[in-house]
Amino acid sequence: MKRDYYEVLGITREANPDEIKRAYRKLALKYHPDRNPNDHAAEEKFKEAAEAYSILIDQEKRSLYDRYGHEGLRGEGFTGFSGFNSSIFEGFEDILGNFFNFGFGDIFGQSRQRTSTINRGRDLALELEITLEEAAAGVEKELKLHRAELCPVCNGSKMKPGTQKTTCSQCQGRGQVRYQQGFFSIARTCPQCRGSGEIISTPCENCRGKGKIKEKKEIKVKIPAGIDDGMRLRLEDQGEAGDAGAPRGDLYVLVRLKKHKFFERENSNLFCQISISFVKAALGVQAEVATLDDTEILKIPPGTQPGEIFKLKGKGIVGVNNHRKGDLFIKVNVETPKNLSKEQKDLLSKFAKSRGEDTSAIEKKVPKKLRNLFH
Repeated sequence: MKRDYYEVLGITREANPDEIKRAYRKLALKYHPDRNPNDHAAEEKFKEAAEAYSILIDQEKRSLYDRYGHEGLRGEGFTGFSGFNSSIFEGFEDILGNFFNFGFGDIFGQSRQRTSTINRGRDLALELEITLEEAAAGVEKELKLHRAELCPVCNGSKMKPGTQKTTCSQCQGRGQVRYQQGFFSIARTCPQCRGSGEIISTPCENCRGKGKIKEKKEIKVKIPAGIDDGMRLRLEDQGEAGDAGAPRGDLYVLVRLKKHKFFERENSNLFCQISISFVKAALGVQAEVATLDDTEILKIPPGTQPGEIFKLKGKGIVGVNNHRKGDLFIKVNVETPKNLSKEQKDLLSKFAKSRGEDTSAIEKKVPKKLRNLFH
């Protein structure tokens, strides 16, 4: 199981970009493979720190991680590091290159060529608020979002139709420029083509050479019966478009339940409260109770005490995983009447006397052992 990225770098969740960079530099220098040859544990720590840095230094990825954790970080650049390859160290040379005075390709005996890759589309995430009734029965909702789509003019090529890319004159199509410094050969990403090895002289005017444009989309999503607050749905291929020829990202929908006026929910069970008079509590009564589906008759036995809880079996919510219905628990509150008339007070006094109760006497509820402490 992956460790928390903030824990990996040893920083707080409020750390700013400078603090993130300083923490990463410290770990990278300590565990860099060149300083720890043939040390697999150090290599893993170096990769772990590099992965944490790549997420937390990116404002968008960091925001997604803060809200949804590791599960929200799927897609290009979100899946972690599986080994030392040229694409891993893109963006880290500025931080570590000056410390070691050579390129990453030479550290690991690699001669990097073009660094351009076909990237999968970004994953997207949004929140959807539904009612308890909708969660219980299941519902279909329409979502509106803005997402990146391939440019319809250049079809993602980034070039103006009818034009072609040219080989970068500075790196001769290799994606790198190399320098000799002492015994080391330094390889750096070509600043002219940014590692692609190619130059687009005439970019597409519609997307301004980005290959994608933002479009408003409406997507229908089926919410399964029994879904609970905080659960996430994954809609495959409903995220942003990837590069030309690459798959789309996914869309994650975080479900939130609106607060209900009558019911409270705990897993598949529902809870509610009803109030009855003390006379009905004493004599017993049949009370009509609302459920999510209809109404039910609850038999309240004579002598029911305030706060007693009764259960209506199978009147809760169906489980989203096991498809079994929970129960409805009803708490009974007993109301004490106010503003009694003289006649009503007389009747209650007679009732108390018939039970041998003296309403004018002091009610002694302190145990004898405690009472002795005060004498």
